[in-house]
Amino acid sequence: MRLKRLHIRYYPPGIFLDYEKGGQLRTKSIDLLNLTPEYDCQTSSLITTHSHGLVFVHLLCLPLQALQAHILPLTNVAFNKSGSSFITGSYDRTCKIWDTASGEELHTLEGHRNVVYAIAFNNPYGDKVATGSFDKTCKLWSAETGKCFYTFRGHTAEIVRFFLSPLTAFLYSTLSQGHFAEIISLSFNTMGDHLVTGSFDHTAILWDVSSGSKVQILTGHRGEISCVQFNWDCSLIVTASLDKTCKVWDADSGQCLATLLGHNDEVLDVCFNYTGQLIATASADGSSRVFSAETFQCLCQLEGHNGEISKVCFNPQGSRVLTASVDKTARVWCVNTGVCLQVLEGHSDEIFSCAFNYEGDTIITGSKDNTCRIWH
Repeated sequence: MRLKRLHIRYYPPGIFLDYEKGGQLRTKSIDLLNLTPEYDCQTSSLITTHSHGLVFVHLLCLPLQALQAHILPLTNVAFNKSGSSFITGSYDRTCKIWDTASGEELHTLEGHRNVVYAIAFNNPYGDKVATGSFDKTCKLWSAETGKCFYTFRGHTAEIVRFFLSPLTAFLYSTLSQGHFAEIISLSFNTMGDHLVTGSFDHTAILWDVSSGSKVQILTGHRGEISCVQFNWDCSLIVTASLDKTCKVWDADSGQCLATLLGHNDEVLDVCFNYTGQLIATASADGSSRVFSAETFQCLCQLEGHNGEISKVCFNPQGSRVLTASVDKTARVWCVNTGVCLQVLEGHSDEIFSCAFNYEGDTIITGSKDNTCRIWH
């Protein structure tokens, strides 16, 4: 497989990859919408976006509210950890902070000179908001006053993703001198002093955050990296690649400990369970696999989707795996047997992301039909 060219789609935010595979030119669309397990469904709230700049707040016991949030289309939404407030980014170059219960606009964060795409609270505290823009800057704001603390400069292209370390004061956006192509995935360790990035240049790099220096370069994949993640004690790093494999690395030495084989197409997502004992993969071949992080053996194959699986995650207890697919369904699987326990149907278009809540009894899914759904 060889990447030929990359196109940025400004709305809806995404990228198109033109690549050669088996002598044929193919195109893959990747949506840059962001849905993470940091959302806590115990708040019983859900926010979705509409293409005309509307924010819909769904309260499970209240009627639907439609808020005229921005004068131009939205790019992203995100809750604080408690769910008491949320933020919206927009093509109107602003980010707004909202009260979830009342729908009241608390602050408008103005200052960017182009589209505000990447947005986040500094959860679990929630007293600061970070924004990343197509104007090539990041800004850090007070969630209480709406004032800008600092503007981070240095990028030479649009900022489409960043990561806030929960235990330190670091904000990391996708630029590191060392990769030779776009960075598609990044993950902090739990202490926030090291960061791993995965790139289209087929490598992952482990960085020292305080100095910005490279600690390890993880080489061995024969295709673009699609996902990187630390395990719970940060001793291992797992990488997923479009070369149909995942690799497990020793975080200290950078040595490749194992290559996880079995998929017949690109591996699009990978994750550890909360204890770091299991690894789950999601592939374009329509299947997911669960591996032991100790023996690196495949424990079960999760088969049943009728299209590629874009997202995979464990419940907090590690007994269930959740998968999201382009076949418009999400599925819940038993880790021990590989049996599909539930098929979550209702979306009218591809599901691009999914997550369990902190208790593991509620699921959220996000779809290209412009809706999110909460499942109990």
